[in-house]
Amino acid sequence: MWLEEVRGRERGELRARRFKAAARARRAASLALSNRKEFATPHHGAVNSLQVDLTEGRYLLSGASDGSAAVFDVWNATEHQAGFIAKHRHILLVDKQHQNGHRFAISAAVWYPVDTGLFVTASFDQYVKVWDTNSTQVVMDFKMPGKVFTAAMSPIATTHMLIATGSADVQVRLCDIASGAFTHTLSGHRDGIMSLEWSASSEWILMSGGCDGAIRFWDIRRAGCFRVLDQSQSQLGRRPPLLKSTAENDHIDSLGPSTPSSAKKKTGNSKKNSPTLRKGQNLTHGHMQQRSHPGLSSSQNRATSHYGAVTGLRTTKDGMYLLSSGSDSRLRLWDIDSGCNTLVNFEAMRLQTGKPLQLAVTEDPSLVFVPCMASIKAYNLWSGTTFRTFRGHYEYVNCCYYREQDQELYTGSNDRQILVWSPSTPAFTEMEDDEKRQGLSAADEDNWSD
Repeated sequence: MWLEEVRGRERGELRARRFKAAARARRAASLALSNRKEFATPHHGAVNSLQVDLTEGRYLLSGASDGSAAVFDVWNATEHQAGFIAKHRHILLVDKQHQNGHRFAISAAVWYPVDTGLFVTASFDQYVKVWDTNSTQVVMDFKMPGKVFTAAMSPIATTHMLIATGSADVQVRLCDIASGAFTHTLSGHRDGIMSLEWSASSEWILMSGGCDGAIRFWDIRRAGCFRVLDQSQSQLGRRPPLLKSTAENDHIDSLGPSTPSSAKKKTGNSKKNSPTLRKGQNLTHGHMQQRSHPGLSSSQNRATSHYGAVTGLRTTKDGMYLLSSGSDSRLRLWDIDSGCNTLVNFEAMRLQTGKPLQLAVTEDPSLVFVPCMASIKAYNLWSGTTFRTFRGHYEYVNCCYYREQDQELYTGSNDRQILVWSPSTPAFTEMEDDEKRQGLSAADEDNWSD
């Protein structure tokens, strides 16, 4: 297959972008436990969070249950063992011995998306702290009303520097780095917030998953959530590339799946004859029906996305789909535009129920990596079938992070280890002459970014 793609590119039958996508998909499919890169973690507890910085793609930030956070350089190894194993030791560490360190477990550690000069840690000691990477000092901290389960910053924000935090309290709080104060309090959940995710297409849209089984969408420019995902509202498979142009069909698509015309008529007649509607229509002359506050209406919506706590959220890079995991050991794929469940039937899995999970998605997107107890399962995003199961940890896996630059997968677990899964190099042994063994030609390299 790879040989055919290379020959097709040489003959000009395969465009550069399509060839690049095929090469990336092939490398992502060949992930295996790296035998040339190793992380020597200083953590004495479970690794709960992993993230590589969004600017250089060079520094890996980790947070652990012993209250420590560490930074590793994934490009340059600190030492080599046995001649070929690159060992990466931490270049920065803050733990309980630090004067401003966390006293309890760190649940989330995220980079400041603009540069690597700041990073944020959230802990069960009810504090969210902003650290200066150069001086390893706390420049700002926020006191929360309960254990902080998660924290997130928008990767595309240009007009705000807000940290979204979810805690054992029922409200989502937004902390502003610029002012050092709370700017928003988002109410609607009935239990603690375990997962948060900013939209990949809008810096104002925030998604939250709570222990009440609900996934709520917030526009931080207005009060109340504007959408609550309901697993009963569904659409079959992926959204078609072109939507219908009529205003009526656009309105129907925005609300959910279409219904037959006969059903619409029947529904309309039932609503017309319902006593609830007649009561709303019999208004005193000269008075208008009072609108309820959007925050109140959002709190009355009892739609659920999972039968249990929502333990993980992850959007695809194009911002079109949202993945969610729950304590009901279910993984669901949602269409963000319509808010519908796509009904992708992911094969059986067993997930942790008592703590947040960090999911990872490839750039395509074609694969999703899910921590399943002591292993990591890679599922096909559109069919739900298990593509591969990665085994290497001895205890429960808590977090996954997929680094797009080198297409490497980093995983952290309760055994205090950070493992690296790297793609194997495509073999050219089937090529017959020396010219083909050299890989791409100079013309292909010039057209690589076309």
